[in-house]
Amino acid sequence: MATELTSRGNNVLGQPLATCGCAPMTGFYRTGCCETAADDLGVHTICCVVDRAFLDASKALATTSPPPCRTTASGLKPGDRWCVCAARWLQVQQAGAVCTIVLEATHEATLKIVPFELLIQYAAIPDHLH
Repeated sequence: MATELTSRGNNVLGQPLATCGCAPMTGFYRTGCCETAADDLGVHTICCVVDRAFLDASKALATTSPPPCRTTASGLKPGDRWCVCAARWLQVQQAGAVCTIVLEATHEATLKIVPFELLIQYAAIPDHLH
């Protein structure tokens, strides 16, 4: 039975959640957003701008200690935006291969797993601030 999402929720900044990416279509629910609900056991809530080091490290970690994350991310290429499991992002960060994240598109549920102080260290600078 599918979970009905009544709203996307807020991001880690306390604002409405922005779209992460639609090419490829991302999110646990494939809506382009990193929203979450009870059936998202992997907590796919961090909007990442993936790079090669992150993709390689994430793949390597998936074979040794897989959290309940979808593994349908094959075909991703550096520069793609993808909703990543919060625990996996933290594992990759601890392994030294973390990638940039988009705070505006990262769901507030992330804060139960990753401290805000760590997230902001890897945040992309929004276009309107360039």
